[in-house]
Amino acid sequence: MDQVYREPLTAARIKQQARDFGADIVGIADGKAMDAHPPDPARPRRPSDISDYDAGHAIVLGKRLLAGPTRLKRWNERHKFYNDEVTLSFMEEAALELALWLEGCGYPALIIPPTHVDPWLYFDDPAEHLTPLLSASHAAVEAGLGTLGLNGQLLTPEFGPRLMVTIVLATLDDGVEVDRPRDTALCLGPECGRCLSACPGDVVGHWTRDWAACDRYRSPHGFAEVADFLGQVLDAPDTDAQKRLVRSEESFNIWQSTLRGAGVVTGCRRCQDVCPVGADYEAMLADALAEIPEDTAAKRERLAAMARAEAAGEMPAAHDAERRWIGRLKA
Repeated sequence: MDQVYREPLTAARIKQQARDFGADIVGIADGKAMDAHPPDPARPRRPSDISDYDAGHAIVLGKRLLAGPTRLKRWNERHKFYNDEVTLSFMEEAALELALWLEGCGYPALIIPPTHVDPWLYFDDPAEHLTPLLSASHAAVEAGLGTLGLNGQLLTPEFGPRLMVTIVLATLDDGVEVDRPRDTALCLGPECGRCLSACPGDVVGHWTRDWAACDRYRSPHGFAEVADFLGQVLDAPDTDAQKRLVRSEESFNIWQSTLRGAGVVTGCRRCQDVCPVGADYEAMLADALAEIPEDTAAKRERLAAMARAEAAGEMPAAHDAERRWIGRLKA
């Protein structure tokens, strides 16, 4: 792009514009740093894999989740699914507004959705966990917005993990200052462990998560369920049995979720609900979420074993792999 057609911008102006469009928090990550540090080196997802020209900066926008739905304890509460989907839709509009504004200033921009995956990496297994084109959580850490927690979720000082994030890629002038990752972890690790205690699928590990098992909860009416359901219909013994399945509550939930994405791009977030990190927790949530009905003695013992291992200096390989984004643990 010819510099004469570009309006000079600063990081402060870009961030203010993003807030004006509705973002609650915003940071700017260095695209080259993200290229150099992909979260999964075996299957790297880098800005430069998406664009050869417009991936110099990753502008990460965050919008808080509503406190009212968060106070509902059932993991499969459809009101939560819907409210979260509306928040995601709002974030998509804010990202579009920012991208259009950047292009009006002379900087080509593109939106990287936090929910869509690379179809070239789908190998006919609906149960396989697929990752987005770019990890929004890791990009948010690179943009200085927070750190990753015990279960791999993004934590922020303002809202803990209770927010949606999305990315706008653009190559900006060298004068646009990028943010740096935080040095110190926000997560208290297994000494807290409320994410593990609250998980209905018991998928939280030691600085990791069984993502494939988690998918059945965080996308309960997603592609895996649709594929399973259609298989049941095809395998039914007769036409009447097929009709009963087509008219069933399961079929109805899939149809209803397809209308808006509620239960597909949104789903269980009990680990986000109960996390004590974030200024919003004590102010809006603690009175309703202090008790964790899903907690068990087995979960408490597992957390205690993790804490003992860390006290002995025995950190799991999963922590070492994510150390850059977890940050330095507090003594």
